[in-house]
Amino acid sequence: MAAYIEVEEAKRLPGLRLVLTAGVPGPWGEAAKGLFDVKGVPYARVRQVGGDPNEALHEWTGSDNAPIAVYESEAPRSGWADILHLAERLAPKPSLVPAAPHERVMMFGLLHEIAGENGFAWLRRLMLLHPLLANLPDEPPAGLAPIIRMGGKYGYSSTAAEAAPARIVEILGFLATTLERQREAGRSYLVGDSLSAADIYWATFAAMLEPLPEEQCAMGFMRKQYTLTPASGISFDRALLDHRDFIYREHLTLPLDF
Repeated sequence: MAAYIEVEEAKRLPGLRLVLTAGVPGPWGEAAKGLFDVKGVPYARVRQVGGDPNEALHEWTGSDNAPIAVYESEAPRSGWADILHLAERLAPKPSLVPAAPHERVMMFGLLHEIAGENGFAWLRRLMLLHPLLANLPDEPPAGLAPIIRMGGKYGYSSTAAEAAPARIVEILGFLATTLERQREAGRSYLVGDSLSAADIYWATFAAMLEPLPEEQCAMGFMRKQYTLTPASGISFDRALLDHRDFIYREHLTLPLDF
């Protein structure tokens, strides 16, 4: 497991501190790491425990989630777009945001579909929560408290979870079509002709379709949860995983260290 510091130590440090869920390859956290790693920006990893109240973290940042980027004395940033803009400011080169306006708009649209509210990963979280929350007793066992808390953050309902697969199929279909058009134009990336944040986010979020091999990502019991089964009703173009592998091979670090 990677080395983490606690909140009290992080508060005293200068520079960039990145709050991450310890021991878990959460897609939002892995994407944030990827942005700063590609740009060569060093950061201290601050421990967050998934599903816990994380009171000290909330007191410091106003949030108990991860990832959160805290740079010097600036306000904490927890949204994916805010973290990306911080990375661009701290290390303008290599830029992960296209310069051309139409490509920039396309990239941010793809990012929202991948990482935003009601996007791919949000909907996959609803699917993962559904078996645990669909038939809760009137007095749920204490052990389910973290799951119930997470369900609240994602606006869980049976209706939303049951509608998620169809929406995911739409998103994956659009991503696959985008990638195919790029390849027909002789390009290797989702937007434009160079690496962008969309590629990094897709590479890290694709774990929620099918994780990287165990030797590259030691997930343990989480592997089964993350891997889609035929019963999910979700089919996708394997080219999406080929693109994930290409981005990791050419730009990101393996094995994952979380």
